[in-house]
Amino acid sequence: MTKKLLALLSALALVLAGCGGTSDDSQADGGAITIFAAASLQGVFDDLAEQFHTANTQYSVAPIVYDGSQALATQIVEGADVDVVAFANESSLTPVTEKGITDAGTIFATNTLQIAVAPGNPKNITTLADLAKPGVSTVLCAPAVPCGKASQTLLGNAKVTVTPVSEETNVTSVVTRVKQGEADAGLVYKTDVAAAGDALTGITPDGADAVVNRYPIAVTNNAPSAAAAQAFVDFVLSETGRKVLEQYGFNVP
Repeated sequence: MTKKLLALLSALALVLAGCGGTSDDSQADGGAITIFAAASLQGVFDDLAEQFHTANTQYSVAPIVYDGSQALATQIVEGADVDVVAFANESSLTPVTEKGITDAGTIFATNTLQIAVAPGNPKNITTLADLAKPGVSTVLCAPAVPCGKASQTLLGNAKVTVTPVSEETNVTSVVTRVKQGEADAGLVYKTDVAAAGDALTGITPDGADAVVNRYPIAVTNNAPSAAAAQAFVDFVLSETGRKVLEQYGFNVP
C-alpha cells in the first residue's frame, strides 16, 4: 500500500511539474528578448520596450544593446545570441542576411540628416559648404556606419569636401562631441538633434530630403525567444509603435 501511494504521489508530482513549466508561457522559448539596435534608436526603443512590456507583461526585454549598425552586424555574424535586430540602413543588414541569420526584414522607420551645432550657432553655419570653411571643426560618422555613408552621399551631392576632426563609430559619439564643444558641427540624424533638446541646434541643409535612411527590423531565424521577439516586432510595426516613432521625429512608411 505504501509503495502504491508513493508511486501515485510521484506521478502526481511529475504532472504538477509539467504544468508548472508550461502554465506561464511568457518566455518559454528562451528568456528575455535580446535586441541589437542602431545607436540612433536608443531613446525611442527604450520607450517602445517599456510600452511593449506594459502591454505584454508575459514578455520581458533585456537591456538593449546599442551601437553603430556595422559593429552590431559584426557581432551577430560572429555568433552573438540575439532575437531582434534593428539597423539604421538596409546595407548594414546585408552581412547578416548573407549568413542566413535573418531575412531582409521590414522597413519600420526613415530618417534624414541635419547639421548639429551649439545653441546660438556661434559659427553661423547655415550650409554644407560652411562645414569646409577654415576655422570650422566638423565631426562625422565613419563612412562604414550608416550615418557616415549618408553624410558622404549628402556632401558628395553638394560637391562639398570636408576634412573631419574625427570620424566616429556611431552617431551618438558625434552628438556627444558637438555637445561637449569638441567640434563646431556634426552631421547627425534629425532625431538626434530633437533628442538633445536645448543642447543642440539643428540646421536642415539643402538636399537632405534626397538622402533618406531606411531602418529595417527583423527576427533572427534561430532566435532564442522567437515568439516574444516576433511579438515585439509586431508591436513596433503596430499603430501604437508608429505613433511612438513619430513622437521621436522618425518618419514611418
